Amino acid sequence: MSDPLRLGVVGLGRAFMLMLPTFAQHPLVRLTAASDPREEARRQFEADFSTPASAARSYETPEALCADPGVEVVYIASPHQFHVEHVRLAARAGKHILVEKPMALALADCRAMILAARENGVHLLVGHSHSFDAPYLRAAELIRSGEYGRPRMILAANFTDFLYRPRRPEELDTSQGGGVVFSQAAHQVDVVRLLAGSRISTVRAVTARLDPARPTEGAYQAFLTFSDGASAMLTYSGYGRYDTDEQLGWLGEIGQKRDPSQYGSARRALAKIATPEEEAALKNKRAYGISTGEAGPFPVPAGHNHFGHVVVSCDKADLRPTAEGVHIYADERNWLDRLPVPVVPRSEVVDELYAAVRNGVPPLHSGEWGMATLEACLAILDSAASGREIDLGGSPAGV
Repeated sequence: MSDPLRLGVVGLGRAFMLMLPTFAQHPLVRLTAASDPREEARRQFEADFSTPASAARSYETPEALCADPGVEVVYIASPHQFHVEHVRLAARAGKHILVEKPMALALADCRAMILAARENGVHLLVGHSHSFDAPYLRAAELIRSGEYGRPRMILAANFTDFLYRPRRPEELDTSQGGGVVFSQAAHQVDVVRLLAGSRISTVRAVTARLDPARPTEGAYQAFLTFSDGASAMLTYSGYGRYDTDEQLGWLGEIGQKRDPSQYGSARRALAKIATPEEEAALKNKRAYGISTGEAGPFPVPAGHNHFGHVVVSCDKADLRPTAEGVHIYADERNWLDRLPVPVVPRSEVVDELYAAVRNGVPPLHSGEWGMATLEACLAILDSAASGREIDLGGSPAGV
């Protein structure tokens, strides 16, 4: 019988809410403890995850959580700017770590996190990012098989309403990790790196700030080259107009069925908000302990998680990962390599974490992986600001 990972959570906010269906339903993990400054969230966690055999614990501070001897893995879902502090804290306590993307806001912080994990003999994984999603993992597997030749060009485009979802003030301040590059390019860069299978050499990018009321990057376009000669074009817009889910059968980013009649709903809801404080309060209503009365029952996904429209052009075929699997376009025919609809969304995150902690399998989404993705995101911002191409070919992070 499997021995579930005993998981402690730092931060019961929106990121935790997105991972909650995974942690609550996956048999290889057990939610054991949590820390959050909000008393209502702590009380709800204890109520949801206590069993007759074991009481769930909650703490006001991450320090108290990391001191809990019953916690062996810490999931860090605090705001971006606190990741380095909380990773160091967990590592010193001898806990294995899953830290949300982006890993950090500076490469020096990433190096410090990697060093802390190494010095304390614990695993450090970065995620969830969409490169964990089964359709991208399957596409990468097909590419690595060699049957379709080498990947030559990758097109990745995602159009969402990201910028008009309720935000705290720092989420609209690039210097504090706000905007779509830190939060969304981290997904898209991860996906194309997985599919390309080689190191990023150069980055050329532009960004856009199209709404003065949302004073951060709301869109970007980037051209990446890889060390083996492959290239990738990345386009992202969070301005809530065109929606790439239209190309994916109106299956949303987390595998849910979308209603196209709700066009513009995020903008309309935000228009009713008068102050940043009201907006932050509205976001808080989506956090754990407020937006839910209890954990579950959870909706069954209609498809897999995804990150928009992606096409990989290989020597002998084009591969298009979708919410249903991987569509393969060869010379004479095309077909869907269908994947079963997941019972537990994002189960791949726990599978990789469990394999590392219990079986010593080196994780794909290691600290080094997360640092290389952050390096590319920083290069997007640097290229857009300077108007020049950024060379990553000689950087230790460019793996």
